[in-house]
Amino acid sequence: MYGLFSPFSRFTLDSPGLARHNTCGQLAGFSRPERKNMKTVRAIALLALICCPLLPSAAEPVTVALRDHGRALLNPGMGWTMHFYSNLTEHYGSKLEPSDTLEWFEGCSVVYLRLPWAFLEPSEGDFRWSLVDTPAQRWISRGKKVAFRFTTSENWLEYATPRWVEQAGAKMVRYTFPGGPAPDGAAADPVFDDPVYLAKLRNFLRAAGERYNGNPDVAFIDVGTFGLWGEGHTLMTQRLKPEENERLARIHIDLHKEYFPDTQLVISDDVIGPETPGDDFPLMRYCRERGISLRDDSILVQPGEKAYFHAELARAFWPELPVVLEHEHYGNTRKSGSWNGETLLRSVEEYHASYLSIHWWPEIEWRENVETIRAVNRRLGYRIVIPELTFPAGIVPGVPFEISIRAGNAGVAPPYRDLFPAYTLTDERGGIAGVLVDETLNFRRLPVGPAGRTPLTKHVSRLTLDARAPAVKPGRYTLSVSVGRRDGNPEIALPYDGGDSRNRIPVGSVEILKEPR
Repeated sequence: MYGLFSPFSRFTLDSPGLARHNTCGQLAGFSRPERKNMKTVRAIALLALICCPLLPSAAEPVTVALRDHGRALLNPGMGWTMHFYSNLTEHYGSKLEPSDTLEWFEGCSVVYLRLPWAFLEPSEGDFRWSLVDTPAQRWISRGKKVAFRFTTSENWLEYATPRWVEQAGAKMVRYTFPGGPAPDGAAADPVFDDPVYLAKLRNFLRAAGERYNGNPDVAFIDVGTFGLWGEGHTLMTQRLKPEENERLARIHIDLHKEYFPDTQLVISDDVIGPETPGDDFPLMRYCRERGISLRDDSILVQPGEKAYFHAELARAFWPELPVVLEHEHYGNTRKSGSWNGETLLRSVEEYHASYLSIHWWPEIEWRENVETIRAVNRRLGYRIVIPELTFPAGIVPGVPFEISIRAGNAGVAPPYRDLFPAYTLTDERGGIAGVLVDETLNFRRLPVGPAGRTPLTKHVSRLTLDARAPAVKPGRYTLSVSVGRRDGNPEIALPYDGGDSRNRIPVGSVEILKEPR
């Protein structure tokens, strides 16, 4: 790098009795008794010039270490999802104040709304979107996201598919849960490929797609219009054969892909059978090829080895698509003895999950599992870390320089979006004087590793601060690092203290020089 004793350098001699060396090699600031040392100092400087005549100028580069604070990060494409509506609409957001969007539940980034079609379109063409938009806007107003599942089969509700659809001529199957078809059954299931039913469902999904497809505030949407609870179950309702299940599921997969082509879709693993082991199924390949990811409903319904069944299947999805986990209703699984925090954390690791549910009254789940939740937060989704960074103490506009970093992903999943490092120079008032982005390092491609063993990549950014930038005057500037879009807009929270409101982390001071010295 730059030579400390070059003709243009300044250096401080810390030895007793010596002071600053200026650009002419003269001595300044010495008291009269100290002048006897002038010949010695000049000899040192001359020797340095002889030994290092070709070194460019400036002080030695600065290396800083950044320490992960270990707390939850709210970043796009990851986090805990709050089941605001789940089964009954009274579960589990009904006790929350309108202002409560779970800032206190560390890592909660999404409000999840599972609702039957009948509630959203009680009569044909009469859409009640406020049922969705009210809780959604609470979270969105805090910079968070919303996710949906629209269902047409619920055992707790006689008509999850609106009754007016049956009155319009659609065939329905009455059943008793969990016994199956019964003429006097308490609930009515649609015939999932009935033409009248599909025509009316298309109208509903078209209206939903006009509102929510491609909406940047929507994290994901479940393929939820097929099977009990939107999970693909028919064994406890119509008792369909597996091959019929698969045929009908494809119809509903295609409907969602048609009306939500620009939104991340996910589908429950239960559509192939909740306990069917394996890592390759034609229906799941069909989903994967269409960019539809995996959702596992539900983790920890059973204890021990039966806590979940499809971690192997997740291997086909997580390298390119976000995996969603929903644990069983916490109170139920706690009562049955199936709840185990270590098992939940292990499921996040094995599925490489990006999202995990809050599936109970949130204050209870938080209070009784705070340490498990915090351990999950250190691994769930992605966690971009830059534990070391080296930069020059001085920069000359128009002259190339280097910034070296060690970087890694301490989470279990990729960010699923292109992310680049940016280096920002700010003046003493916080004004942005320079932004330099390195597009040769894409954090999306960083590998993930086991907990506590983050694979680190060393990368050197070769950058130039444009000499024509009028705002960059000589002087001292703060250098910050951030991660985000190609244009330098920070999008990602990094796990370090001291950052500004835009996720820029200050790492040190840099002097902007007119010319090398």
